[in-house]
Amino acid sequence: MILVDADACPVKPEITEVAIRRNMQAIFVAGSFLRLTTHPLIKLYVAGEGFDAADDAIAEVARPGTVTVTADILLAERVIKAGGAALDPRGREFTERSIGETVATRDLMAELRPGMEGMTGGQGGGQRPFGPRDRAAFKNALDRILTRIARG
Repeated sequence: MILVDADACPVKPEITEVAIRRNMQAIFVAGSFLRLTTHPLIKLYVAGEGFDAADDAIAEVARPGTVTVTADILLAERVIKAGGAALDPRGREFTERSIGETVATRDLMAELRPGMEGMTGGQGGGQRPFGPRDRAAFKNALDRILTRIARG
């Protein structure tokens, strides 16, 4: 099963394509209604707009054999602790080995950000624009993880 932190997910079409091709259920979890492809394998779960409602819903069902697509590092950490796999929309897999360092870096950047605004004129660099290469990298990574899970 593929679980998707769907509100700001840029790869919904790619997830849908992979899920249908592999005959695998994909559950898109969001704070409010989203328009998705109509297909028996594609489901929407509206968790509500409460703080972390979608994250909590995903973490509750994540387990070995599930893949969660999220850019949220703290959700990825919860999924990994539950035994699931986690992947960001650019195709980077979060692992037990990498998640601790990733969370630490996120926390450090959150602490540094307020003090850095004056030095950058209030403009953050951010990530590069999301493009076709990112979509291809994501689909390849998702296929690789699903194949690994299927093999046990």
